[in-house]
Amino acid sequence: MKRVAVGPTQAPEWMRDAVRAGGCEVVDYGDAQGLVWGDPRGPDACGEVLRTHPQFEWVQLPFAGIETFVPHLDTRRVWTSGKGVYAEPVAELCMAFLLGGLRHVIGYSRVNEWTVDHGRYLLGGNIVIVGGGGIAESLVRMLQGFNTHITVVRRHPTPIAGVQRVVTQAQLHDVLPEADAVVLACALTPETMGLIGARELSLMKHDAWLVNVGRGRLIVTDDLVAALRERRIGGATLDVTEPEPLPKEHPLWQLDNCLITPHVGNTRAMAVPLLTERITTNCRLFVAGQPLVGVVNVTLGY
Repeated sequence: MKRVAVGPTQAPEWMRDAVRAGGCEVVDYGDAQGLVWGDPRGPDACGEVLRTHPQFEWVQLPFAGIETFVPHLDTRRVWTSGKGVYAEPVAELCMAFLLGGLRHVIGYSRVNEWTVDHGRYLLGGNIVIVGGGGIAESLVRMLQGFNTHITVVRRHPTPIAGVQRVVTQAQLHDVLPEADAVVLACALTPETMGLIGARELSLMKHDAWLVNVGRGRLIVTDDLVAALRERRIGGATLDVTEPEPLPKEHPLWQLDNCLITPHVGNTRAMAVPLLTERITTNCRLFVAGQPLVGVVNVTLGY
């Protein structure tokens, strides 16, 4: 039987249950061959455990976005993350954002009187999705019934089922002017930090919506505030922000063409069963000596 530790010590009991369900024995750090880490905001504590107990063959991280753990990655062990685990709920939130923005539901919610008609179809729209992972794949499937034209921007222009065009990040400026909505669903890396700034916002249509379910630092926040204030784009829906949590005095809260949700693409209630399944699956594969799911590319950092 493979031996797996769960950290930190205050990690919830359901994580230990998930390890046991996968056929592994839950043990202390010093006796473990694998580590399931349950605190997404504890990268340094995780790093200290790894330095003290270097024998781990495998480390499971809890979220898809692991940028804070990158300094601790190495090639001596297998690293897995939550990539793909939360794709369905996050893509569903994207759909709500797209419909709420394009159909002006968000705008109507900010007034207290009968107003003139606003909004436009999502049907037949041009949607640009930045990122080609699980969220993008789920969102593409959900958009099929809306007869949209979908462009995906990703590191490598590998075709994706249901997508009319796949381009590289170098071609982002070419596709932004055509977009009715731009969805950011990519990992935060040195190449994507500040991906959407003043130049990119200036290329977007005056009524286009920007959706961010990736990471707050994908957008230059001050540039977005300026574009929204001046009505240079239709609006923005943000499940992630920079900084995060967003201070209550931040100007984004005051803009009627910006909707902010508190990083709830997957809530705790949604995340527990999804991450439980991933932990259990990877424990079973670990026991069987088979390739694990959600393996991190240590070089790319996601």
